Parts: sequence; structure tokens; C-alpha cells
Amino acid sequence: MSTETARSAAEQQQLDAALVELFEHKISFNRVLGLKVESARAGDVRVRLAMRPELVGHHGHGRLHGGVVAAVLDALGGLALMAGIAERHPAENTLQVMHRFSRLGTIDLRVDFLRQGLGQDFVATAEVTRLGGRIGSTQMRLVNDAGTLIATGAAAYILT
Repeated sequence: MSTETARSAAEQQQLDAALVELFEHKISFNRVLGLKVESARAGDVRVRLAMRPELVGHHGHGRLHGGVVAAVLDALGGLALMAGIAERHPAENTLQVMHRFSRLGTIDLRVDFLRQGLGQDFVATAEVTRLGGRIGSTQMRLVNDAGTLIATGAAAYILT
């Protein structure tokens, strides 16, 4: 059992806003992809992606590019770890927690493309499967607006 005190509701709200700001705006590639955070709490990490012409991988079929699928799953795995790290350190303020993300980076990514990326809207979810001191692992899923599973992923990230 942890002896750390939980952060206040105001501090948690500030941290949540900082996570969204980092993910949606400060990570430029996420902005290019158009990723929007729906939830960034440990155990419930979700982002939404609207289909746009710039994201099409096959002009004749209008399906989501495989690189976009992989990038979304990779980015989401990182967000899941950020949420997990924040939960692991409940006594730290927003600046302290945000500093912990400065060295986070992907070291392994596997994507299984299960179906064509067809749809107008996509939702990706992720869960942390391991959060160690130096390495974190996640599993991710991407579904379209009909709830069809498009792809799954598994990734490992360096934390320090």
C-alpha cells in the first residue's frame, strides 16, 4: 500500500489539462494526425481520430493509411503510460509528473492490421500491461465508427 497522499482535485484537473495539451498540441505529429483525447485516466485511455483526405492510404478505396494506424496506436500507448505514471506518483504536482515524460520513447512496436481502415471516425484505446522502473508495455486497439476492430498493437517504451 502506498503512503503517498493523493493529489487534490484541483491539481488532478490541472494535470489532466496538461496531459491533453501535451498530447494534442505540443506533440506536433499528433496535431498533424488530428488526435483528440477522450480520456487520459489510468485504466481508461482513449483518443478519437476523424478521417480526412490527408490520412487516406489508398486513393481508390479511401481507407486509412497503415502508417497512420501504426502512429495512432504508438502515440496512444505512450499516453497510456503517461496516465499510468501519473497514477503511480499521486503526491507529485503537475510539473513533477510532466517532467517524468521527457525521456519517454518507443523501443518496440508491433501492429496487426486486421481489416481495412474504412470509416469516418476511429477510436483507439490502450492499456498498460507492465509499468516498470525503466520499461513500460502497452496493448492498443483501433476501431472504426461501426465498432469494427481495424488493428491491434503492442509496444514497449523506455521510461528513463
